[in-house]
Amino acid sequence: MTADRFVSPDHIRSLFSQAMSHMYRTEVPLYGTLVELVGAINADVLAAQPELAAQIQRSGERERLDVERHGAIRVGTAQELATLGRLFAVMGMQPVGYYDLSVAGVPVHSTAFRPVDGESLNRNPFRVFTSLLRLELIEDAALREQAAEILARRNIFTAGALQLIEQCERDGGLSEDDAWRFVVESLETFRWHNEATVSLETYHALHGAHRLVADVVSFRGPHINHLTPRTLDIDAAQAAMHARGLAAKAVIEGPPRRDCAILLRQTSFKALEEMVHFPSGADNEAGTHTARFGEIEQRGLALTPKGRDLYDALLAQARGGEGSAGGDYTQRLQDAFAAFPDEHATLRREGLGYYRYSLTEAGQAADAQTRALPAEVLIERGLVTADPIIYEDFLPVSAAGIFQSNLGGGEQRAYAARANRDAFEQALGATVSDEFAIYERLQAESLAALKA
Repeated sequence: MTADRFVSPDHIRSLFSQAMSHMYRTEVPLYGTLVELVGAINADVLAAQPELAAQIQRSGERERLDVERHGAIRVGTAQELATLGRLFAVMGMQPVGYYDLSVAGVPVHSTAFRPVDGESLNRNPFRVFTSLLRLELIEDAALREQAAEILARRNIFTAGALQLIEQCERDGGLSEDDAWRFVVESLETFRWHNEATVSLETYHALHGAHRLVADVVSFRGPHINHLTPRTLDIDAAQAAMHARGLAAKAVIEGPPRRDCAILLRQTSFKALEEMVHFPSGADNEAGTHTARFGEIEQRGLALTPKGRDLYDALLAQARGGEGSAGGDYTQRLQDAFAAFPDEHATLRREGLGYYRYSLTEAGQAADAQTRALPAEVLIERGLVTADPIIYEDFLPVSAAGIFQSNLGGGEQRAYAARANRDAFEQALGATVSDEFAIYERLQAESLAALKA
């Protein structure tokens, strides 16, 4: 088959994310409630803030907003992680960033599979936060060995999905018909199964080690555990969730509310308690499991390493010894972040965030000598606009906070920070990309285009 018969990875990613959204909406009807809630809030924000609406339209984000989602999945073995990496590559998604969640008592380390170039992000920014279970953090050696044996026996991918991955790698792409087959086959990996592969006794033993261990090991597939729409006002979304009787988190994870949104803010409703059948001899034994929940996120400016260092220091100051607990946390967070500039001009000049620069109509009419002037001078003259480059990645503390609140609230294991990026990349069979380098490239490309 010739290459011009192949559909683009962006197209396959769009098909997959739409199919995933439909599947999850069927499995977790409250997800549909969140999508409707977010859609209404986004429409209100865009109507009330014409400058924001213009900025989103100018940067190409408006088309992606309604379809934007991120999902999360947890796998148990290196082989599962490596094959997921190959599956996501068919859809133009690369591993970006390394996250050590053991520092927050969650026995996984993770990456985010996502598109990395500006055009692909605007086509569909679908991203999947993917975690690998760290069995070495289970203290009970016998239970650790049992969990490894259980995981070794399963295959989370269909024969059809594996065949199409190999075909894409061999031929360099998929046709439209094969792309649809790929979507159908791949969805099976992410589908919920209400039948466990372990006995209720084994499930309780795994659960005792950590709830997340039980979630990863006890089922024939990893199942998507949440699918997250993007809102333009997460505080309004949080209030709307409470108004509709959803058991939303008390605290929004991430930075406080600001005029210039930065990085990522997340909230969620607690995981559903779902009936599960556990094998018991010739019969099944009934039990329950909590894993799947609803999450909403608000994304803002991607920060430079300098900006991220400041963010991390202020967040640590706000959390102190209590973390995000305590009724005064919101105020502590607000007070700490008073030291973080909240004007885009200042953020740009101090090198705290990444921006996408583009010529205005007047700028397009300017001569080459004028367009070669420094970007800030061109902005002052009305020849250039600078729009925030949206943060496409995740925050370890926020991710761990969401995990903990949806795995029983107070659970915390005393793991020390035990980052092991080398082991993760060895399991993945690939190097994870540096998110800062990606944002730096996007900004540099926009600056170069001013002079073209």
